[in-house]
This record gives sequence, structure tokens and C-alpha cells, in this order.
Amino acid sequence: MDRTTTRLKKGIAMWRRALILLVALTSAGAAAQDGREVRVLEDFIDQALPASAAPGLAWAMIDTGEIQSGARGERLAGSGQTLTPDTPFLLGSISKSFTALAVMQLVEAGDVSLDAPIADYLESFAGQAGAPITIRQLLSHTSGYSTLQGNTFQTGQTQADNTLTGRVRQLALATPTASAGSRWQYSNANYLILGALIETVSGDDYAGYVETHILEPAGMADSFVADDRRHDDVAVGHLPWFGTKRPLTGRSLPASGAPAGGIVASAADVARYLGFMTNGQDDLISADSKALMLRPAGPASPHYGFGWFIDEAADTAYHTGVTPGVETIAALSRSEPRAVVVLVNAGSGMGFGETADLLSGTATLGLGQAYESAGGLIWRQALFVPLVILPFIFVAGIIASVWLRSGLRAKSGLTGLFSLWFPLLAITVMAWTFIYLIPRLFGVTLSTLGLYQPDLVLVLIAGAVTGLLWALLRLAIAYSTRLWRAPQH
Repeated sequence: MDRTTTRLKKGIAMWRRALILLVALTSAGAAAQDGREVRVLEDFIDQALPASAAPGLAWAMIDTGEIQSGARGERLAGSGQTLTPDTPFLLGSISKSFTALAVMQLVEAGDVSLDAPIADYLESFAGQAGAPITIRQLLSHTSGYSTLQGNTFQTGQTQADNTLTGRVRQLALATPTASAGSRWQYSNANYLILGALIETVSGDDYAGYVETHILEPAGMADSFVADDRRHDDVAVGHLPWFGTKRPLTGRSLPASGAPAGGIVASAADVARYLGFMTNGQDDLISADSKALMLRPAGPASPHYGFGWFIDEAADTAYHTGVTPGVETIAALSRSEPRAVVVLVNAGSGMGFGETADLLSGTATLGLGQAYESAGGLIWRQALFVPLVILPFIFVAGIIASVWLRSGLRAKSGLTGLFSLWFPLLAITVMAWTFIYLIPRLFGVTLSTLGLYQPDLVLVLIAGAVTGLLWALLRLAIAYSTRLWRAPQH
């Protein structure tokens, strides 16, 4: 062997050792960075979880195919049953991304066209006002169905139509509040209809299709679709109750709303699913279809794609989920193979026991971004506390009206009439605001709002009822000369 060959081999060996060392140092640096990010994330959870009053939280993040996860707290408050990253949660509206993915599978199979009207697939829409709505418009919430129309499926349904087919049949008879494609309105109605589309085109029920074509191929072994049954291993929801949380036990998981919010999955399983959405490969669907889902659907939908909200400034996509007693968020980078999911088994209170910071902060840190709280807590507390006190003020007013009844009976003239009748008018407006307007601002009815915020609904009803009783009692006293008079002997 000549010297030139020997030197060449030594040089190659030296560069090989240097390359191995460089890779090792880079990997160590990345691992250290990952370790720091996890510590920052978990330190944040330790600080924010007690303030939220939530019994527990599970999280998972995936970066270039590697999953890291963690959990805190209990499946049911006081049970001693520890939450883990493999504990299933009802995902709520994150489920819409699964439904959208299923539709895109049918599109790629040539069984569905994005720009075809829904009446081409569902006979119940033939001749109805919603017949021209396209699949693309349903996916992007530009169908014309309102938030309120979409939320009516949670209450008020009879047992006879308490199925996905029955609910969609009722939706087909409803007239959308806007013309198709004219504006964006988030509505569960869109994804219930898409669920019926999946069933009709595939010939399988929604749960069967999703479990066979998405959950199983994605390796989501701890996940399933809501099936109208109770599951003792699923995280129990906890409702806000005046700064605390009250468990919602004994609740079955409704199958009829599954396409809009009924996927049940663990944090680790959702991370696996998000890994498929961020890997840039053809697998569950093509990379091109994934990209289509993760960009704005059009001018009428500048911040929503197909089953995902879009934040172009941050180059991210995300979806939140809210079901009674459970709140969730999944977020992913559109340019890097990185994503995070956060699952909390508690609903948010108003000003007290709020979960917003816990969810958004954990998700933001999980994407490797800095987080700063949006604040405003003191203002929400300043709104909720007077609502709690108001019924007691009206009860005190009722007692005072009885005690000072002679003064009410003495009122006369225009000033007296105004002081007697104006409170009734003002309280009537207040009661209308409490019972009708405020729930509509949330896009729900009062009964539906009560499924999520029972303490808020209680004080709204109590304020409206005691206020009207006070105003009416004043009038009854003023116009009755015998109501409170002692019997004559």
C-alpha cells in the first residue's frame, strides 16, 4: 500500500470521526433544546393549572416524528385515578378535522367533488333551500348555516330524530341565514351534513368509516368515535361552578353529533394524527390535499381551511374543542413537522376558574413559541361578580318594598307614575337581555349555554326572575289598598 493511499484512508477516517462527532453534538444540542422546551412547558402547566381549577390536563407534542407527552391531575376529581397521555378525552370540534380528512379521502377516490352541490349526494336536500350548497362551502363554513342553527342539535331533539340521519334531515328543511358562499359562519350544521355525506357515499356508518380509514391506519389505539355509551376510562368532564369545578358523571357520549365533535382520543394518539398532517407525505391523504386543508378556503373564508383555523401570520393551523366539561386544542406548524395537542377535563368559568390561559399557553409553548397572556381577567370578574350579587339586591328590594309599602301607595302624579312603571320597563329589558340576548351572543340558546356554563345561566335566570318579581310587586303594592292591610275587627 503506497503512502498516498495510506494518507487518503487516514484523512477519510479523520473526517468520518469529525462527522460522527458533529452529528452527535447536533443531536445532543437538539435534545437539550427539546428538554428545555419541555421544562418550560411543564413549569407553565404547574403554574397555570391551579388557577384554572381544572382537575387535570394531558398534552403531547410531535417534532419530526418524535412524540413527547405528559399529564397532570386526575381523570375524575377526588377519585385518585391519574390522568396519563393515553387517557381518552372527548375532543369536541377538533373532530371536524377528522371529518374533513375523511371527505378528502372520498374526493381523492373520485367519489365526491368539492364543488358539487350537496343535493347530488343527499336526497333530503333535493328541492330545499340548502340544495345548492357545495361540499367546499360545507367544509369551510361558508354554507350560510348560522352558529345558532348548528348548535340546536345539542338540545330539543326528540328520541325519534336523535340520530345523525334524523338531525341532517331536519337541517335540510331549515333555511340557511345567508346565501351559500357569501360569508363565513362557524356552524356545526356543516359538519353534521358532511358526516351524512360520508355515510351515504361510503356505505358505512360514520364511526365505522373513521375508525377504519383514519384511526386504525394512524395507530390511534386508544381512540374511537362516540357511540352513545358510557366509557369508564374516558376523562370525566367538570363544569364551572362559581370558581370551582363540578364533575359531569354518568354521561354517555352522543353519536349523533360525532362528525362535528364526537371523536374520542388520547393526547398521544392525537399527536400521532398530527404527525401525519405535518409530515408532507402521501399517506392517509396526499400531501397536496393536506396543504389544501391547511390554507384559507377562499375570500369568504380567509381564516379557515377545511376543518382547521388558519393563522397565516404565525404560519400555523389549529382547532379548539368545547364540549360540556372538556376543552381541547390542537395546533400545528404549516411549514415544519411540528404540532401539539392539549386536553383539559374542565370547562372554563367566567373570570374565575378560567382555562383559556392554560390551553393557549401550553399549546403555544408546545409549538416552541413565546407566550403572553391576553389578560382581561379582572374585567370578566368585574362582570360576573355583579351578576352573582344582583339577585340578592332584588330580594332585598322585595323586602324593602313590603316594609315601605306606604310610600309606594303615596306616589302620585307623573313623577309617581314614572317611578312606579319605569323599573318594570327597565327590568323587562334586562330580563330579555339575560334570557335571550346573552345566549345568542354565544351562538346558543339559554338551555344549550347551561350545558357549558351552569353557574352563569343560574345567575342570569335568578337575576331576571327576582328583578321581575321586585318590579311587579312594587306595582301590586302601589295599586292595592287592601293587600297588606291588617284585618278589621
